[in-house]
Amino acid sequence: MRSLTVMRFLTVPALVGLTFAATVAVPLALAQASVLDERKAGFRSLGQSMEAIQRIVEGRQPAAGAVAPARVIAEFAPRIKTLFPPGSDRGETRALPAIWSDRAGFDRVADAFVPAAAALLAAAESGDSARLASQLQATGQACGACHRPYRAPAR
Repeated sequence: MRSLTVMRFLTVPALVGLTFAATVAVPLALAQASVLDERKAGFRSLGQSMEAIQRIVEGRQPAAGAVAPARVIAEFAPRIKTLFPPGSDRGETRALPAIWSDRAGFDRVADAFVPAAAALLAAAESGDSARLASQLQATGQACGACHRPYRAPAR
């Protein structure tokens, strides 16, 4: 009988502790999964938009056709830094640990991408195909400045 009382005494706090841990851990894991999904979707959209503009430039199509994809890029660019919170390095991601160990460097290249993306949108809106081609190249370089140190190669 005494062992049953002791077991009940130990079981209740253990269950309370496990319940608390699950209450904290599950939302945290969901939040990390959510930011990872948002990050992947955003970068996928950014890549598709860059490719769409590249096709316009290579096909010598009117620059006006690049406005919508350039807008996608310009609107996503300022959000990039927010999509790499601490702990979001887990799961299926190509993000390298350097993002978190060299946060100042990552923030610097992410910040440099914002005006390049805005200039790409301005070039598309201008209707000037030569300006669009030039700015696409500059935006691609700003994009690559982040890829090299902070993104793992595709597997």
